[in-house]
Amino acid sequence: MINKIIKRALNGQDLKKNEVLGLFKTRSYENIVKIFETASELRNSNKRPIKLTSTVHLTNVCKITPKCKYCGFAAKTSSEGYYYSFSKTEDEILMAAQSVEKAGIPRISCSGAHGYNGQHAVQAAKIVKENTNLELLINVGSDLTKESVKQLAEYNTDTVCCNLETINLKLFNELKPGEKLKDRLMTCKMVEDEGIELSSGLLIGIGESYQDRVNHLFFLKEFHTLGEVPIMGFNPYMETPMENHPSCSLIEQMKTIAITRLVFQDLRITVPTPTIGPENVKFSLMAGADNVATVIPDNYPLDVKGVGSSTYGNLKEVVKTIRELGLNPEINEIPCPVKEMGITKI
Repeated sequence: MINKIIKRALNGQDLKKNEVLGLFKTRSYENIVKIFETASELRNSNKRPIKLTSTVHLTNVCKITPKCKYCGFAAKTSSEGYYYSFSKTEDEILMAAQSVEKAGIPRISCSGAHGYNGQHAVQAAKIVKENTNLELLINVGSDLTKESVKQLAEYNTDTVCCNLETINLKLFNELKPGEKLKDRLMTCKMVEDEGIELSSGLLIGIGESYQDRVNHLFFLKEFHTLGEVPIMGFNPYMETPMENHPSCSLIEQMKTIAITRLVFQDLRITVPTPTIGPENVKFSLMAGADNVATVIPDNYPLDVKGVGSSTYGNLKEVVKTIRELGLNPEINEIPCPVKEMGITKI
């Protein structure tokens, strides 16, 4: 049965829900390896380099009440995370973006807490797009309005991320009591209506079933501008209501990455280094991912805590890992300024 499903995927055929559920349920080591190999083959057939995405966190002052039960990003939620309140200045955002561009990373994610109607995102988009050539992803969840989405489009924002995390309504309401799933769905629709590429993904290991994951993946097919699906494995932050909930296993993250690749063969499959763990980047690539996120260069000027875990990926180490697997990281060559090359203009 698994061989038949894999053959259909390799032939470019759309898989059915029951087939995808069967992939999730398989326990055979041999079959799981086949799924990983197929996902990698499909990813490689796209002939794209491995995308690298860095980040700048705009603010952790979140006005959602009550807070999401797993959040360690918002102020005062966890001593492991961004415990003390901050809101980055325009100069800090600019310095971070320029350091990312100088390091050759092609893409930056500007993310932040809720309660600003997207104006912190618009400010960041203006700074990044007017001062760099970076690809820009904005991620402020559902904290956007029609006007702010329109402004993001006017600044040529490449991608807007609004992760649904789970479409199991009971689970969503339990873990995110201060938010409504319908608001996130509305945000995704606004992004689509404005013609901006949509990024929307799954948070796994939070109590969802395999059927929930399958339903979520097929639900995402309804968004016509969907270009990226992040797969995020749960990691507990201490001092949060879910501090004793077990971390999502590596094998479950790999399976979900690989199966997502079989469902969305041409889209970008993103793995944030905090959730997979920097030491496990190679396994996400072996499972068919093609975008490694939260990659930080050595000269980055701000303090960084990963979302979903306090860790993050170092640029040199991530690039080394990608190349060791025989893959090609997307690194931009930045020409040296004339004065640095010792050349005098005539």
